[in-house]
Amino acid sequence: MISFKKLSPMAFYFISVIAFVLANVIKEQSISVYYLCIVVGLLFFFLGLYKRVRAKK
Repeated sequence: MISFKKLSPMAFYFISVIAFVLANVIKEQSISVYYLCIVVGLLFFFLGLYKRVRAKK
C-alpha cells in the first residue's frame, strides 16, 4: 500500500490533472462520476499545495 506521506507534491498534482482530464472525458456519460472526479482532482491539488508549503518551512 502506498503511503501519501512518501509522495511528492508533483505526484499529487499529476493525479489531480489525471482526475480533471478523466472528468472531462466522462462528462457526457455519467454526471455523478464527473463530479466525483472533480472533487478528487481538487482534493489532490490542495493536498499537493499543502505538502509543498509544508516542505518549504
